Amino acid sequence: MNDYSGTPAHGVSHGEALRTWARVALLSFGGPAGQIAVMHRIIVEEKRWLGETRFLHALNYCMLLPGPEAQQLATYIGWLMHGVRGGLTAGILFVLPGFVAILALSLIYGLFQNVAVIQAVFFGLKAAVLAVVVEAVLRIGKRALKNRVMVALAVAAFVGIFVFDLPFPLIVLAAGLIGYLGGRLAPDLFAGGGHGGGAHKGPEIGLIDRMGDVGRAERGVGRALKVIAIFAVLWFGPLLALAVWFGGASVFVQQGVFFSKMAVVTFGGAYAVLAYVAQEAVQSFGWLNAREMLDGLAMAETTPGPLIMVLQFVGFMGAFRNPGSLDPVSAGVLASVVTTWTTFVPCFLWIFLGAPYVETLRGNKALGAALSAITAAVVGVVMNLAVWFALNVVFARIDTVAAAGARLYVPVWTSIDWAALALTLLALASVFWWRLGMIKTLAGAAVLGVMWKLLLAAAA
Repeated sequence: MNDYSGTPAHGVSHGEALRTWARVALLSFGGPAGQIAVMHRIIVEEKRWLGETRFLHALNYCMLLPGPEAQQLATYIGWLMHGVRGGLTAGILFVLPGFVAILALSLIYGLFQNVAVIQAVFFGLKAAVLAVVVEAVLRIGKRALKNRVMVALAVAAFVGIFVFDLPFPLIVLAAGLIGYLGGRLAPDLFAGGGHGGGAHKGPEIGLIDRMGDVGRAERGVGRALKVIAIFAVLWFGPLLALAVWFGGASVFVQQGVFFSKMAVVTFGGAYAVLAYVAQEAVQSFGWLNAREMLDGLAMAETTPGPLIMVLQFVGFMGAFRNPGSLDPVSAGVLASVVTTWTTFVPCFLWIFLGAPYVETLRGNKALGAALSAITAAVVGVVMNLAVWFALNVVFARIDTVAAAGARLYVPVWTSIDWAALALTLLALASVFWWRLGMIKTLAGAAVLGVMWKLLLAAAA
């Protein structure tokens, strides 16, 4: 794997890049669209490290990969600028602030969850998170559902996961296959819809563009096998060590294996995989309940870094409640590290393995068609997440009805939480009508949640 010593031909030192990536990481709020916009403003418009075309090509490549596209885009650009060292710097810094913030919030949540003020804050945040997820459905849908075929794929994905409980990986694979074949038979119906990042147009030529094809010297079977071998050890070595130390049935090994699977199939962004993780973590593993899953998503929405960092909270709570031979806090911290490690180590593998070949993917219509179909299916999956969250926010009780292989969630209407419904409607108005933005909506909902709980306490 390559690395650049000293200052490369483009003239940007690794120290300057480190400071820039730290700045990008600390400003990376608002989900992938906001994070990509921040990166574009700093890297393309301000620093002019990449031109507009090179940036969008790198983004399109990262969209083809499983995992958080914004973090992978940072890793890829870091690799372009300073080789492996640059990629590691950019990718790790992009995750680090969110990891520290989520760990701190997880500790507070685990230790003080039953404290009234904590409950009140998250009561309000959950309503705002639901509004943010609904906004994500509409944003992705506007980009992806360009024709009836794409709408049909979205509907089929929603029915498959919500009614028939089909595994998310199966939906992704089926959609990708349909897109690949459909792109050959009817390419116009499966053409990509672009990215909704909303980046402003930047300069066409950047510093890195003047260096030519920086990955040419690294293309080869030997180099690829070396990368795979190194990351196989980094990825699975810790899981083997945990299995030896704590036993194969420990919660740490369970989480490492589960989140490793998620790292391979997380096409379509964090909201898509969260639907599957939420159901598995709540129903299959019992690591946390549905309302706590919403609380974790609220944490991830209000901290810098990839939204997929919510998985760290899931891991923390699962081990906090099933610590084995450790105390709950130590188990939670270890699980946070394990979850984050197995989520992001594969991201570096995809970039360092494929980046030298990225130019050969330019304009690959077959892959573009597969991605378009997957993105359409993701709309249905995220809609499932929105419905599932809505039921758990607004209703205290939900029954499950199963028949002929189908499964439906039926709310108990007498258990409706009118205060939660009112807060949700206010949050939706904030997002879609007043357009106050995510951070203001989340903060306002948290304040209203505390005020409501104080009024109830005063009236009691």
